[in-house]
Amino acid sequence: MDVPTWVWLLTLGVAAAVLIFDVVLIARRPHVPSNKEVGTTLAIYVSAAILFGLGIWWAEGSTRAGEFYAGWLTEYSLSIDNLFIFLIIMASFQVPAKFQQIALMWGIIIAIVLRTIFIFVGAAAINRFSWVFYIFGAFLIYTAIKLAVQKDDDDEEFEENRFLKYMEKTIPSTKEWSAKVFTKENGKRVATPIFFVILALGMTDLLFALDSIPAIYGLTKEPYIVLTANLFALMGLRQLYFLIGGLLKKLVYLSIGLAVLLAFIGVKLILHALHENELPFINGGEHIPVPEIPISVSLGAIVVILGITTIASLWKTRKDERQGVES
Repeated sequence: MDVPTWVWLLTLGVAAAVLIFDVVLIARRPHVPSNKEVGTTLAIYVSAAILFGLGIWWAEGSTRAGEFYAGWLTEYSLSIDNLFIFLIIMASFQVPAKFQQIALMWGIIIAIVLRTIFIFVGAAAINRFSWVFYIFGAFLIYTAIKLAVQKDDDDEEFEENRFLKYMEKTIPSTKEWSAKVFTKENGKRVATPIFFVILALGMTDLLFALDSIPAIYGLTKEPYIVLTANLFALMGLRQLYFLIGGLLKKLVYLSIGLAVLLAFIGVKLILHALHENELPFINGGEHIPVPEIPISVSLGAIVVILGITTIASLWKTRKDERQGVES
């Protein structure tokens, strides 16, 4: 794709305008959003993503559109996994319900900034070193194995790392909750509790970006599609947090589903790396004629994996609830 500079700037400008509007709106009136409010906003974001994909189809063809939809669905599914950690962080810091939107909004902004940096770094690495796909593929398969073998109670508690504990001891702060990140107390500028929540969310975002960026580069090598798929996935994350907070606990097989998804993309990356091989110690530096997985198959596999994961999770939860009532 030959994306003009003005399109890049317009895309980032629109995303920044939406985020600024959200921040100002939430800061002025901290509240717990209703299901109608978050449902309407989420529907707008999802509809916008679908229309954007159709626009790519019209401008660049079905293959590019398929790459966008596959990337968007993958990033969305990984973002849902992020919500588990966000819920745990909110509970750990005992964030009042009306201030959770503010913390989430800043966490999402940090995630967008970090992923934008990672996207351009990843694009530069891919353009210069084709063997980076070996690393991306191996890392995704390793992550998939970790997800598959982790215990259900592994993420039930959030443990602050050394850096976060150091910041809490070093930075002057107040115990009073506020919509502001910093405030004044006894004439001194101090951090509010929400500052440390945002810091924890930002550090979590950094870890998740290490998974999500290699995953989407396994579906497309176009930085613009990678960026927009991430933007659309993250834009609705705050609404998703409030809309399906209770439903998340019912997705008991989500980790297994994501493990299968990441393993699939990891294998796809390894196959692509072999096809483009230039490493001298593998096949003498010559390309290996292995089959590559087309984007249509990737998109279909993603839909099937996520669909089966959701249906199986809800079936298992309903079965357990029924057995609990009977016993």
